[in-house]
Amino acid sequence: MENFSVNEFLATGRIDLSQWPTRFRESYEEEIVEEWLDKVQKKLAKLQDKMYSHNRYAVLICLQGMDTAGKDSLIREVFKELNVRGIVVHSFKTPTSAELEHDYLWRHYLALPEKGKFAVFNRTHYENVLVTRVHPEYILNENIPGIESVDQIDEAFWDSRFESINHFERHLAQSGTLVLKFFLNLGKEEQRQRLLRRLDEEKHNWKFSPGDLRERELWDRYMSCYEDLLSRTSHEHAPWFVVPADDKPLARYIVGKVILESLEQYAFSYPELDDEVRNNMAQYRRDLESE
Repeated sequence: MENFSVNEFLATGRIDLSQWPTRFRESYEEEIVEEWLDKVQKKLAKLQDKMYSHNRYAVLICLQGMDTAGKDSLIREVFKELNVRGIVVHSFKTPTSAELEHDYLWRHYLALPEKGKFAVFNRTHYENVLVTRVHPEYILNENIPGIESVDQIDEAFWDSRFESINHFERHLAQSGTLVLKFFLNLGKEEQRQRLLRRLDEEKHNWKFSPGDLRERELWDRYMSCYEDLLSRTSHEHAPWFVVPADDKPLARYIVGKVILESLEQYAFSYPELDDEVRNNMAQYRRDLESE
């Protein structure tokens, strides 16, 4: 498993999620998977340090998935070894009144990572072609000129949004932001079991919302929208990876390994010392040792 090809999870062409497994073809002991992830975590931390000093690139990790897909725990585990000063996590919920006074990408621009740093979007700008597509009435809150009713939100509207998102990500890539996107592909039965655990285990009760059940009833519609966005927005400069998510530890390892291998393709390096500093290092050492 440690030697899997990341291309196995790369979304290309027209995506039919019924052909993508929600559970990896092999199972492994959790302890073994955690050992693999531990190696990835440490390597990512070293790369982060080098990328920070290189100061030419930023990394944007985008996570999407149905409720209970494991996004929060994945963020906690995959990035736990990174320097907290170099990574920021943003969870995008229902837009606030202030955010609705701007275009739908505005709040995502504000959360983009600085050069040398990581940003993780827990739910992303794709909510604007996902939740709003399942519930088009939400679009009316944006007060868009020419959109007065749901009937006016046609396919041309969604085509325009996809085009804007593709341009947004292409611009990021051209500016030095490495964009990696992950869809946590959760099975419907596994989601049912996880929702039941939220009801059964007191420490997880707070996570449960009746709204989760209402959205679950729209599962097929969500899958259709996911298939469309994966098909239309997975590009070399901003690829989507479809990760089987029924096994949480394995999903975390897959995401971590994909990120690591993707970043290893870049020649991050520590800055070279100024000639004067380099030539006088021995003297600096003597000065310090003589204090």
